Amino acid sequence: MEKNFNLEIISPEKIILSEKVNSVTIPSFEGEMTILLDHIPLITFLRPGILRIEGSKESEYFVEEGTVEFSNNTLIILSSTIIPLENVKGENISKMIEDSKVLLAKENLSDKAKYIVSHKIDTLSKINQ
Repeated sequence: MEKNFNLEIISPEKIILSEKVNSVTIPSFEGEMTILLDHIPLITFLRPGILRIEGSKESEYFVEEGTVEFSNNTLIILSSTIIPLENVKGENISKMIEDSKVLLAKENLSDKAKYIVSHKIDTLSKINQ
């Protein structure tokens, strides 16, 4: 029996990925969540983190934000900031971390913004190791 479901990752410019996969682990505000075949319907928001896909091949993406919808064994991920992990370079990561630290130091930053920027820094630091 087939244990795959449909995945579509869409950016404003193009469809990044459209294929059948075994599982997708997403970084959501509720925590990391793995979606498998016949998962309950779900709508959530992405926070900065690593999106992991297991299908015909394994792939990982750095994502900053977006929305996720799972229904009828179709997972749709909409994000304007999704980058294949192999395209994230060390010097870019260092600059993104420094820019995020400057933003985090601002006094008028909301708690939500602090949460998001902190996750971005943590994720980028792990990638940069």
